[in-house]
Amino acid sequence: MTTRTSLRAAGEAMRRRLFGDDDGAPAIMRTLNTEAVYGAIWSRPGLAIEDRMVCALAALGAVQRLKRLRRHVAAALDLGLSARAIVEILIQVGIYAGFAASEEAVEAAAATFAERGVAMPEETAREDSLEALSERGRQLMRQLHGDRAAQGYAAPDNAVTGALYPLAIQYGYGEIWFRPGLDLRQRALVAVAAFTALRLDGQVKKFGQSALNMGLSRTEVIEAVIQTAPLTGFAPALNALGGLSEVLGGK
Repeated sequence: MTTRTSLRAAGEAMRRRLFGDDDGAPAIMRTLNTEAVYGAIWSRPGLAIEDRMVCALAALGAVQRLKRLRRHVAAALDLGLSARAIVEILIQVGIYAGFAASEEAVEAAAATFAERGVAMPEETAREDSLEALSERGRQLMRQLHGDRAAQGYAAPDNAVTGALYPLAIQYGYGEIWFRPGLDLRQRALVAVAAFTALRLDGQVKKFGQSALNMGLSRTEVIEAVIQTAPLTGFAPALNALGGLSEVLGGK
């Protein structure tokens, strides 16, 4: 039976594992965070702690909680995530929140790297043609979404979205999803967490289903959404879970 005492004990252990003696939160919130954040959320089964950190970084980067992001970047390094993986998470959220968000998030991460004596990853030359990006992007869309890859705003004959969506295919699916540092499974986690944080429930439903095609289980998809709740809001997470229940089943 779970009690507040057991949540507090589990949460204290998790908080220390992630942040040591100080997670940076105000002292008046210490007990609340220990129980509700680290005990009830971070300590849940169903999603590995490294995957939970991927989701946390994606959510914080998407909504620009930069002070908290820096603390989580430090914790991510301690968990064994590479600087490259951390930066790639923050670059990917730019597809969903705008590249301006990625720039500020990457700058915040770089400051933490510098404090830790960790080198900032170097950009690698990528010279694929736009045609190659388009083809690779379409292939990934089919792999991810199946028949849903050409529906709604993604429909190839949509004259309105057709002014912008080809760019998303090239640089979102064709370029960013294939950058080194993260595998496709991890990138699916980034997408689900970022869309939840940004309150884009339609995209959560779409990518929540598609994440199953990238090797995630139904439970892991649900946990990816839950992980965002204490960082970017319980209401957005619950709305996203409501949408997922329609497409993944509510039982």
